[in-house]
Amino acid sequence: MALQLGDIAPDFAARTADGEISFYEWLGDSWGVLFSHPADFTPVCTTELGAVASLSDEFAQRSTKVAAVSVDSAEDHRTWADDIAETQGHAVNFPMIADEDRKVSELYGMIHPHASDTATVRSVFVIGPDKRIKLTLTYPASTGRNFAEILRVIDSLQLTAEHKVATPANWQSGEDVIITPAVNDADAAERFPGYRAVKPYLRYTPQPARS
Repeated sequence: MALQLGDIAPDFAARTADGEISFYEWLGDSWGVLFSHPADFTPVCTTELGAVASLSDEFAQRSTKVAAVSVDSAEDHRTWADDIAETQGHAVNFPMIADEDRKVSELYGMIHPHASDTATVRSVFVIGPDKRIKLTLTYPASTGRNFAEILRVIDSLQLTAEHKVATPANWQSGEDVIITPAVNDADAAERFPGYRAVKPYLRYTPQPARS
């Protein structure tokens, strides 16, 4: 069965380009992003890993750790990391998991069903501090991932985990949010003074402050 939103993210131990990793221990109480790439030395993924490396401060501000995984070896990962730093201008600063036995790829349903028995699909999993899966995305090989969108989703997930709000279409951090239907009007007036009701089911309020 494929992993679904709300499922517990499987724990695992694996080699990385920089040594052994125990996933839960490494993740600790942080949010996490686990993303896969079909193979090392591929052009689109080279740009993606460089992009993630360039965003290390953004992920850190959100208490979010990032790890990449493919079925290639730790040795290949280390060589590829040199290429990434050379071509993208940012050294890889997160774990590159070597999954030669496909343990992680199979745990997370990353093996491409129509390509080969070794190629991983280009998946993204966002995992909360409770170790539950909060977001899944799968991209085709031809389309580079938009990590600004992944950061936007993390902003929304963290905000909505703390407050009884949801974020509207195309929302960006700092913009108005929607009060969830679970909050009645009396509670909404107490929690979100001055909220704006467009319809009884559509109520906007300024983004609450994070604790």
